[in-house]
Amino acid sequence: MAIEYTEEKRFTVEQVEALFKSVGWESAQWPERLFKALQHSDTVISAWDGGHLVGLVRVLDDTEMVAYMHWVLVDPAYRGQHIGSHLVELVKAKYRDYFLLEVMPEESKNAPFYQKHGFHLMDDGRAMQIVNRG
Repeated sequence: MAIEYTEEKRFTVEQVEALFKSVGWESAQWPERLFKALQHSDTVISAWDGGHLVGLVRVLDDTEMVAYMHWVLVDPAYRGQHIGSHLVELVKAKYRDYFLLEVMPEESKNAPFYQKHGFHLMDDGRAMQIVNRG
């Protein structure tokens, strides 16, 4: 079956939880919050194998200048089918007129994936965050 891509936010809490658990992300511990975050994100493009959510990307944007791509993930059972690459290319096409399309890989080992899609490391850039788990 061919993978279908959509911007419709038709996923359920359970489907989101299963996808995030499949990649071992800590955020899967908060499925209701994940679901709410996705519902309120500017863009979510999801990948489907029939009724099975197999991947997604979300983007936060300011409607004109900056779009921030976040949460590119693919169920490990579907890796090697270029689903993640297709999701990134769909985002690049949608945001082609924005001044900046940014991504901040949380693990340096993921940088080459984004570099092959035209992203480059920022000069002297450093990721910073505050984590509020409570």
